[in-house]
Amino acid sequence: MSSAALNTLKRIVLASNNQGKLAELQAMFAPLGVELVRQGDLQISEAEEPFHTFVENALAKARHASRESGLPAVADDAGLCVDAFGGLPGVQTAYYATQFGYEKSDDNNVRALLEQMANIDNRRAALVSTLVAVRHPDDPEPLIAVGRAVGEITRTPVGSNGFGFDPIMFIPRFGKTFAELPVEMKNANSHRGQAAQQMLALMRERWFA
Repeated sequence: MSSAALNTLKRIVLASNNQGKLAELQAMFAPLGVELVRQGDLQISEAEEPFHTFVENALAKARHASRESGLPAVADDAGLCVDAFGGLPGVQTAYYATQFGYEKSDDNNVRALLEQMANIDNRRAALVSTLVAVRHPDDPEPLIAVGRAVGEITRTPVGSNGFGFDPIMFIPRFGKTFAELPVEMKNANSHRGQAAQQMLALMRERWFA
């Protein structure tokens, strides 16, 4: 790959304005020496997400961010899939709380989920992350990586690390919630951490070889 192309790849737009995602992914992408830039910092609006699968929405977001910025882009579409709800809220996770009269926020999502699961014994759930990266908006070969962390929804929040559903996502093999784990351990085992490791391998093989 030419030095000009490599320099372009050193700055990648993150198709999200979520500070938590930026911090996690920036740490995970550090070995590649790339800088992730939030699309909002480039005055790029959020893309529409009309699809029912994580991969379709992530691809739409990545293409939009790349088209508007002229840079490579990576998008993460992630969500919580609860067994007792038939896999929902899924792609609607970010807006879950709004279904119950709350404003959109991580804390309200946690509150709404615990309320809806108050009388449910089956607590099994999975956090799913799908990362999609494109070199340009019309890239015919997007990189796709999927991570999945299976656990159980606690009845009350536990721990102060992380964000989103981390305080109520209990991981049996650690005996703790994601919010109780040290950052390095969480990043290595979370849904987003798994997807990021796959994405790093794909980028090294396809983009930086």
